[in-house]
Amino acid sequence: METMTGLRPALMVKALMQTIRSNRPAFIWGPPGIGKSDIVRHIAYNHVKGKGAAIDLRLALMDPTDIRGIPFYNGKTNQMEWAQPTDLPSQVFAADFDTVILFLDEMNSAPPSTQAAAYQLVLDGKIGTYTLPDNCRIIAAGNRETDKGVTYKMPSPLANRFVHLELAVHFDDWLEWSFDNCIDSDVIGFLKYSQTSLYDFNPKTSSKAFATPRSWKFVSDLMKDSQDLPEDVINALVGGTVGEGLAMSFAAHRRLRAKLPNPSEILAGTVDELQTNEISSMYSLAINLCYQIKMLHGSAKTEEDTKTFNAACNNFFNFILKNFGDELCVLTVQLALQKYKIPFSQAVVPGYGEFYKKYSKIIIAANSDDN
Repeated sequence: METMTGLRPALMVKALMQTIRSNRPAFIWGPPGIGKSDIVRHIAYNHVKGKGAAIDLRLALMDPTDIRGIPFYNGKTNQMEWAQPTDLPSQVFAADFDTVILFLDEMNSAPPSTQAAAYQLVLDGKIGTYTLPDNCRIIAAGNRETDKGVTYKMPSPLANRFVHLELAVHFDDWLEWSFDNCIDSDVIGFLKYSQTSLYDFNPKTSSKAFATPRSWKFVSDLMKDSQDLPEDVINALVGGTVGEGLAMSFAAHRRLRAKLPNPSEILAGTVDELQTNEISSMYSLAINLCYQIKMLHGSAKTEEDTKTFNAACNNFFNFILKNFGDELCVLTVQLALQKYKIPFSQAVVPGYGEFYKKYSKIIIAANSDDN
């Protein structure tokens, strides 16, 4: 696994927000699959002031005329003029937003002629007769020359126009993102206790498949509705996404997880014993339990539904207090409180009171963070 330097995603967001406020173009460097484009979209729709938008242009797929426009002869003026490209944000489009981010992705994978066409656009916010709207900001991204991708050395005049920032993989930031994006619980559980498996890119190897945050998202997508697939097919799909070695480890994790009780049986109170102490599988179970409780709460419409929800919460606490160690027990309740926003009540859930007595300081901190 490559040792990465650079800013973790949470800090990259702060850095990019400062370049947006200062109206300075930024360039995000990093290997494939670590979330460069996701961060830009996240900023556009969640962090800029007011209503935001992002326009994603893959410069590697563009010709110089896609940026500069195409020349044509104007018979009325007897002059050569330029037809402006439609991919760049117009003044009419930008007027509907407070901030528009023009994202020039794969910029250093574009031919030098296409990069050259972006010089004036990046520096001055205009090219030919086209002018970038005042509320538009430029962010670009690309792989490093050492990443074994198709890249061209960026000309010095263009490079000097950017604030250069390098993005690094950070597990805690990915874990936070995974809960918000409904990543498969088996993937989260496996990576929680094998964190180095999140990113395993080595540009010197000939392996076609390797682990990155993006490829693990693909694994999560592949795991949906896969119950009827033969294990050999699932293993081939996972191996073709993150590599055969990690696919074998992930398959072992899934086999252990399959031996765990069904979360619905635990919440119904029909199962209260755990037959394994394999920690990554138990964490997968914890995620599923929190998810099931959240669904029960969301569907509680009647007084009887509320009683069922409170009983499930009590069974939840009885189970984790009996079967989980201190660390996993606390992590599970923090997950339930902070990420799934489950409204436990000591008045109607005795198990919550028992947990509170044992871990009162942790609960107070969790509720404080939640507020």
